[in-house]
Order: sequence, then structure tokens, then C-alpha cells
Amino acid sequence: MTEKGRRDFCIECRKETEYLLQKKDIIKTIRDKAYTFGITVAVCAECGEEMSIPGLIDKNIQEIDEQYRAEEGLVSIEDIERLMKIYKIGKAPLSLALGFGEVTIPRYLEGQVPSKEYSDIVKAALASPAYMKEKLIENRDKLTDAAYKKAMTAADSIESLFSVSDKMLRVIAYVFEKLEEVTPLMLQKLLYFIQGVYSALYGKPVFVEDCRAWIHGPVYPEVYELFRDFKYNPIDDARFALLEGNEDALTDDEKKVIDLVVNTFGMYGGKVLEKITHNEDPWMEARKGYGDSIPSSELLPKDRIMKYYIMVNQKYGIDTEAGLRTYIHDMLIKAS
Repeated sequence: MTEKGRRDFCIECRKETEYLLQKKDIIKTIRDKAYTFGITVAVCAECGEEMSIPGLIDKNIQEIDEQYRAEEGLVSIEDIERLMKIYKIGKAPLSLALGFGEVTIPRYLEGQVPSKEYSDIVKAALASPAYMKEKLIENRDKLTDAAYKKAMTAADSIESLFSVSDKMLRVIAYVFEKLEEVTPLMLQKLLYFIQGVYSALYGKPVFVEDCRAWIHGPVYPEVYELFRDFKYNPIDDARFALLEGNEDALTDDEKKVIDLVVNTFGMYGGKVLEKITHNEDPWMEARKGYGDSIPSSELLPKDRIMKYYIMVNQKYGIDTEAGLRTYIHDMLIKAS
């Protein structure tokens, strides 16, 4: 892959020329082991020779570092920064909490490559709040009261994520990745639409959680508990950094449906999405007999949601964005 339109001085041509950015494989020996790394090079568009351009050496160092860590299964700088963010802990306290020397994590953040043993400890802490709590308790006497309490509180909060299924967590994380701002109300409705569209297209639910008919539309109670503190504000939850880079946990079909829903329903705010659900048969049936301001928690059965969206698919073709947009348009007219 090349990139055009950039110019710099070519020492072979002895003038400023356009250059292309290309990938090149190099072999480098590290600790008596040969590795093949793909690095970025600048090639003169006129003579074809490589050029030295500002910032390229630093980029190559970063590329080699990332590929070496991936090849050896070592923790990345981004992983360490993620761990600090999740547990609201500084670099020196994190070192002590994990049983390292106080300057170990700071050195890793500056680019020093960790040993496999220490890397595995960091990875384990990133993957498991229970493991992180064990390390915090084990090294309690090395930490200040403030650092210990803050990190333990964060660990308890992270454990609450696992009150929902892994699939639900992955779907939520993917929605967060696709949309810049998501309020709790908006998220609830998007999850409901994802469940409906997926079950209609593939004949089964995407996640196991049951949906309830609350006053403001379909709600997954476990998800409500996760984000209730955000109220009407956009969700900014560091806990979901645990799931970053795990898109492969979703199938292509699941990602396709989430993309369909996000690219259509995701254009609207929570209140607009609420209006749509209030005019759909499953919610209206579950709320039958309740006044507008009377709370309810009636089940919205998965098979009823599926049946409804199968009918919608037959009429609109909701396997396409165009079909979903037409459905949304008609539902908003109905709600007005």
C-alpha cells in the first residue's frame, strides 16, 4: 500500500521530490533470535531509492517494538496505560501493587521491554479483577491508604461487569467503539433493536439476558445497574477498556447486525428511540393495563421480540440500512 502527495529532499536526485510510503520486511536479530519485521519506508517516486524523512526512524522503532512484543506475547505500553486507567492507580503505586520495584512500571512506560514473567503478571491483572485484588491485598503494606482504597473500589466495580453475559459485554463494548456518545437510555434501546434485528435474521437471540417493559421502553435490568450512575449523561466507563482489542469475540454476523443498528437507530437520541419502542407491539402488549406513569417490569419474551422483527423484516427488509431507515421513518410518523 502506498501513499502519494508527500514531498521531501532526495539525496540521489539532489532535489525535492514526491515520495511514496511503503511497507518493507527486514530481518533483525534480538537475543540470538531472528525476527522478520514489517517497517514503513519512504521511496522516491522518481528514482525509486529510499529516502530519509523526519520522524520515520521513530516510527520504525515503534513498529519493531510492537511487532516484537506481539511475537513474544509481551504486554504493550498501551496495556499498562489501560491497567492504570481502569484501576485509577499511578505508575509507581501500580509497580508496588504488582510486587515489582517502584521504578519498574515507569521504565516500561518509557519503552523498556518487560521480562516474560513480569509481562504475564501485568496481563493477568488486566484480564482478571480477582487477580488484581489478590495482588493488592498481598502488597497492601507497600501502598498508601488512598491508593489501596481507590484501586480496590475500582476492582469491585469491575467485577460488577460480569453480572451480565460475556456476549452482552462484547456487544456493549462494540457499540461504544462505534459511537462517540451513548447515554444509558440510548444504549438500552440499541441493545433491544440489536436483539430484535439479529433474532429476525438468524433465528436466535444474540445474548441471553431478558428484556423488561419499563415506563421508558425496553430495558435490560442488569445493564441498567451497570450504568445507573451516569443517569442522562453520556457513558464514559473506564472499565470497558478491559475489552478493547477483542472484536474477534463477536462473529461477523453479530458485527454486521450491530453495524446495521448503529448506522441507523444510532443516529437518534434516547428519547426518539424510546418513542419508536412505545409504538412496537411487544412493548405495548407487555404494558397493557398499566397507566402511562405506572412502573412495570413485565417480561418482553425473546420469542415475541423475534416474531415481531421477523414480521418487520418481511415488510421492510431490515438486513439493509435502507430497509431499517424506512422502518424508522414510518415508526416516527406513527409516533408523531
